[in-house]
Amino acid sequence: MNKTPPPGSCTPEDHRLHRRLFLKGLAATPAVTSFTGLFTNPLFAEKTKKAQKNVILLWLCGAPSQFETWDPKPGRPSGGPFGSIATSLPGVQFSSLMPRCANIAHELNIIRCMRTKQTEHLQAINLLTRGNPERPGFTRPTLGAAISAAIGTLDAKLPNFILLDPNPKGNEFEAYKASDLAGWLGPEHAPIRLGGTFTQLNRAVDSAVDNNQDRLALRRYFAKRYETEKQSRTAAAQNAAFEKMNGLSASADLFDVAKLPEKDRSRYGPGTFGLHALMARNLVEQGAPFVMVANGMPWDNHVFQHEIHQMLVPELDRILHCLITDLKDRGLLEHTLVVAMGEFGRTPWLNAARGRDHYPNAWSMMMTGCGLKRGVVVGGTDVDGVDPAGRSFNEQNLFATIFTALGIDPHAEYDLKNMPTFHRVEDRAEPIREVLA
Repeated sequence: MNKTPPPGSCTPEDHRLHRRLFLKGLAATPAVTSFTGLFTNPLFAEKTKKAQKNVILLWLCGAPSQFETWDPKPGRPSGGPFGSIATSLPGVQFSSLMPRCANIAHELNIIRCMRTKQTEHLQAINLLTRGNPERPGFTRPTLGAAISAAIGTLDAKLPNFILLDPNPKGNEFEAYKASDLAGWLGPEHAPIRLGGTFTQLNRAVDSAVDNNQDRLALRRYFAKRYETEKQSRTAAAQNAAFEKMNGLSASADLFDVAKLPEKDRSRYGPGTFGLHALMARNLVEQGAPFVMVANGMPWDNHVFQHEIHQMLVPELDRILHCLITDLKDRGLLEHTLVVAMGEFGRTPWLNAARGRDHYPNAWSMMMTGCGLKRGVVVGGTDVDGVDPAGRSFNEQNLFATIFTALGIDPHAEYDLKNMPTFHRVEDRAEPIREVLA
């Protein structure tokens, strides 16, 4: 089933760039990021008591193929060469590239009938991380910022919204990160970004610690006085950001990934994405409300789809298995929501370069934990995966599900002055009730 790529798709140069970045990423080592003591330092042990709930969003940049992961079509022209395997759920099959996840399918929920509208990466990433189409003149906050505002605390030493990624250059996710991820909620709910060539934060080395603490206390005094007298929202936001960064700086000497247990690093690694997933596990254990783990753009396989997915999917399979089983064994899965998804799916047909192009019409994602039911497969697609076979869900349904799982009212209005009325989820969209307990 070969088709010509639709107009407006990624250019051949984009494909070569994404492939080079992926192959470069395979050689990544633990030197990419370092922040060990963050997980054991009592300074960072302040848990968000308000909800005791957390989110890990594994963002699969570039969009994986549903046919080589959660919705295989063995024996069909759209199915590819890998076939399918039985899972721990009777009658449910995953791609043969995912044997570990197949063994824990009873712990996972698979949504096989996602249907969205954006076909290009940047627009689709914004849609799926903000939960609603763009409205000119207004910047909707991303999911992490919305959760930071709903269940985070601005005086916590651990940031409410953490973004871990390998910081690749020259792709659509870089443009996304450069945008305003906090939107109308303000910079106090923007993410702390770690990854890539992370530079450790250091105190002034030419001053005594006592003097440094005195200066910090003096700065806090005048900053708070200015904030109170001027009633400045900008000042409040900048003060919150200062406190957040000072908390990180206080433990900068402990930010060393090499000090994470070797047995864990070997299970999750050696790639950056796996090590960041391990860090996310430890961060939520210490109370971080929202951690987004991204992995560059390796999934955008417009060329040599099968060859590249044959390398990528087993890594994802291993990382998901490690993360879900670790969270369960540590008693964290009951209050940690894990979501794994990209910005859309891939076409049921191959193009002339033996790749799959962008396809938002029918695709799959995984979610589990945080009080959701487990072992539920929601919906499905027709025989070749062209369209959902019945009901479908969009970004609004997804956000309503996430907010509901966290105990957050999905339809509440944002408290915004001199702005139109906005809600966490617009149009009173319903959650995916099949996965709600």
